[in-house]
Parts: sequence; structure tokens; C-alpha cells
Amino acid sequence: MIGRIAGNIVISQPPYLMVDCNGVGYEIEAPLSVFYDLPAVGQQVVLFTHLVVRDDAHLLFGFSSIAQRAMFRELIKVTGVGAKMAIAILSGLSAEEFSQCIADHDVATLTRLPGIGKKTAERLIVEMQDRVAKLPTESGIPASVGGGGESTGSKQAQAVAALEALGFKNPEARKMVKAAAGETVEEIIRDALKAVSA
Repeated sequence: MIGRIAGNIVISQPPYLMVDCNGVGYEIEAPLSVFYDLPAVGQQVVLFTHLVVRDDAHLLFGFSSIAQRAMFRELIKVTGVGAKMAIAILSGLSAEEFSQCIADHDVATLTRLPGIGKKTAERLIVEMQDRVAKLPTESGIPASVGGGGESTGSKQAQAVAALEALGFKNPEARKMVKAAAGETVEEIIRDALKAVSA
């Protein structure tokens, strides 16, 4: 199991990034919240990772803290929740915010996330209720991410692609990005997601 990656960022295009570790480029999928604090391309980053091995692919997921990765690992154990949906959940809510939703039985907030219907939200609350209390907190072991990255190409197009990867339809994603403010791709995405959850 690959549990931690430390290296220089080669590509940063949410929800994917590539990290060069001694000449080997690791392709990593991460929640949008990870991209908010990434340093610029070429700078060093440390991410905690989870490797998923399938018949057709080896998929590496990256997280900015042990707590975020622990939440991801618990989420993918929930019936009907795969890695893609877990990434979408952690893109829209921090580990603490998600834990609070579970504690408060907040179905409304969960259903605002892409791909989460009422039944899935209720299942998450039931199955995660006993697990969230045992998870580490964000202040446990943080990764060194800091900085404020910028990637190449059209910022709006990258933001739309990232939202589509989270489950939003193209027209909806375009509308969200058009109404969002921000200087970087990450800021645009963050603003667009805030508007949806408001």
C-alpha cells in the first residue's frame, strides 16, 4: 500500500494532479479541498494516499491530512458509496463538517452534494454514525501542503471539468462557474460549491 507521497507537483488540474517522486510521476485524484492549499506547480507537496487496486487499473487518491484519508476509507465501506462519491463528498465538506452532518442527521446538507440522493444520505447517516467518533481529527497529523497553486489553460474550463468529475452536468457546471468569483481555478471551484450549499 502506498500511504504517503512527497515530491514536486508536475500537473495540477482538479480533480487530478501528478507528483514527481525521484523521477517517477504519480497520478493522484484528490478532493477539491486539497487543491485549495496546494503550492504552485514545481513546488514540493506531501500527501497522504490510499491505493485502490482493480482488475483494470491502480488508482491513487491523495489527501491533505490523516483525518481526511481516514474519512475517505470509512466512506468507501458504506453500501453504494464508491471512491468517486467519497471524493465528491470530501470536495464539498471537510471531514469535520461531514461528521457534524452525521451527528445532526442533516440529510438536507448531504443531498446538496452531487450524486447524493435522500436514500444515500440516510444510509450514510446510519452507517457512519458509530464510525465518525473513532476517526482522527484534522489536527492529528497534517501534511505539508501550504501555498496557492495555479495551473495552465483556461481557468473556467478547468473548473467546469472538475465540477463535471464530481457529478455535475455540463450545463449546470458552466452556469456555476460563470456565477463564481476567484482568481485561481481552486477559488472559482470553491466559490461555485459554496453557492450550491448556501
